[in-house]
Amino acid sequence: MSFSTVTKNELARVTGQRPCCRLAELAALVKMDGSIQIGRGQVALNIINENAAVARKIFSLVKDVFGLQTEVLVQRKTRLRKNNVYLVRILPWQEMREVLRRLGMIDDGGQLQDAAPVDLVRRVCCRRAYLRGAFLGGGSVNSPSGTYHLEVITGVERLAQDISRMMKKFCLKARVSRRKNWYVVYLKESEQIVNFLSIIGAHSARLKFENTRIYKNMRNQVNRLVNCETANLNKTVDAALRQVDNIVLIRDTVGLSHISESLREAAELRLKYPDASLRELGDMMRPRLGKSGVNHRLRKLEDIAEKVRSGKL
Repeated sequence: MSFSTVTKNELARVTGQRPCCRLAELAALVKMDGSIQIGRGQVALNIINENAAVARKIFSLVKDVFGLQTEVLVQRKTRLRKNNVYLVRILPWQEMREVLRRLGMIDDGGQLQDAAPVDLVRRVCCRRAYLRGAFLGGGSVNSPSGTYHLEVITGVERLAQDISRMMKKFCLKARVSRRKNWYVVYLKESEQIVNFLSIIGAHSARLKFENTRIYKNMRNQVNRLVNCETANLNKTVDAALRQVDNIVLIRDTVGLSHISESLREAAELRLKYPDASLRELGDMMRPRLGKSGVNHRLRKLEDIAEKVRSGKL
């Protein structure tokens, strides 16, 4: 089961405490998934969703807010994904018209409205409920183990902009982009996604998201440290091999007896302990020498080796 499905199943069990919140959430669900069907001498409002828990919630909200009994149909997709589609239908037109008016879908003249209903989202609690309904109707969130991404998709640009503005009122950096004929409101930062999940009431999903994110960050940090240590170790080994080659060249050509005592001591220790670090070499010298001092002597040895290679010595 995907992380989106788990999140939606949790949100489907969240019920607004106030009637205004339940109305706002239902308005978002109808706005995202609703369509008007005209045919066979009747007009119906169809609300379609692929999640059974969300469909049950729509059914319960319609009954609770409007006291209406609705039809619930189950259809099976034949193309692409062959999962079930759940259709909640409201009949007849007289009742449906009042439902649409109270949900802010049509004005007093019966004209459809693209924007989110301003009167239903004046309160903070109602904005939370509306965003919850928008996510249930057209949202998705990636698993935190992968790329951080949460989005809400709608075919209406004005609605996408309204959802984005609602998110920004909660200090969320929501952006809107176009994807073919759809408008996508999305969040990319993990902190923003966590805050959004908390705002809409998905607290268990938020905890799971944060736990996975913390584990992922710790794993990445460990990997970075290991990579850094490996790189440093490789660098140290390469430097030690180069130093040994330089000293062997000096020994076989010039002779270690012809260089200064301090350089000869560093050369002999490096030949005897090729895997030792600069600090370890310094501790073995008499008197003890720091890393910079040991490095200085080894560089002098390298300069002598370069002169031997170039024929200047």
